[in-house]
Amino acid sequence: MSISLICTVRDEAETIGALIDSMLAQHRLPDEIVINDCLSRDPTPEIVRAYAAREPRIRMVAGGNSISSGRNHAIRAASGTIIACTDAGLRLDPGWLEAIVAPIERDEADLVGGFFQADPQSLFELTLGAVNYRDLDEIDPTHFMPFGKSMAFRRSLWEHVGGFPEWLSHCEDLVFARAAEQAGFRRTFAPSALVYFRPRSSLSAFARQYYFYARGDGIAGLWPKRHAIRYLVYSSTALMLTAARYVPRLCGPSAALVALGLGAYTYRPYRRLLKRLKGRPGLEQGTALALVPLIRVVGDIAKMVGYPVGRLKKRRLKR
Repeated sequence: MSISLICTVRDEAETIGALIDSMLAQHRLPDEIVINDCLSRDPTPEIVRAYAAREPRIRMVAGGNSISSGRNHAIRAASGTIIACTDAGLRLDPGWLEAIVAPIERDEADLVGGFFQADPQSLFELTLGAVNYRDLDEIDPTHFMPFGKSMAFRRSLWEHVGGFPEWLSHCEDLVFARAAEQAGFRRTFAPSALVYFRPRSSLSAFARQYYFYARGDGIAGLWPKRHAIRYLVYSSTALMLTAARYVPRLCGPSAALVALGLGAYTYRPYRRLLKRLKGRPGLEQGTALALVPLIRVVGDIAKMVGYPVGRLKKRRLKR
């Protein structure tokens, strides 16, 4: 089986070199690397072409106007029977490709999801990574859905499900994986297939990211119960606190319930964060710990704003 490693990029001049270097540092090299430029306005294409001039495995193509259409364009240009897929702004572990294609080559799976770890460059990024991304020991392999940044699949699967859904700008990888599952293709998890990513560097950038994720959920109709629970919890909390304001005897019980709920909601993030903060100065530790509930609330608000926007857009698309 031949292997094509594909990626679609846009305006990644600052990060594309690290990604390509990690592609070329793989213990097992792919037969080809197809990088699709998707309307870049910076020197990204020139950087890719410079690498391609030195390395015959690399080929740059251009097409599409979104990550979905860009991926599909790269796959159409690729020749491999196995497609390994990653995203811009990442670094691949040297053993990533070998690990992520192995289950397909052993005929144990048709779609493989790899794992990913935060690669923070600031205290905020370290905290955000601990709050929002699970450790490997928290993953249930049977329910883990592959993400586009760390994924491999048979070309025949991609052809069968009609490629990545080009009507989606976000969450397209989850819709693709669910379509494969519904079509009866076999899926597995490759925990040692690691990619390293940098979390968002500010609270505003994080909020924007989660707004678009939730909007994508709304357009795709993903996780309606999960979003409904979030609205229910926040509206119930607001009602309880409002009632406590006018009925003094409710202040104590309300405060206790909010504290218990917040403790349960932040327990795992704090557990992950404390491991990462070992050896850091006390002021940094205190700052990071104080950020945890703020990150949780900001992320939830971004999701609660984005999801209905996506639902409305879905209705317009159906007309």
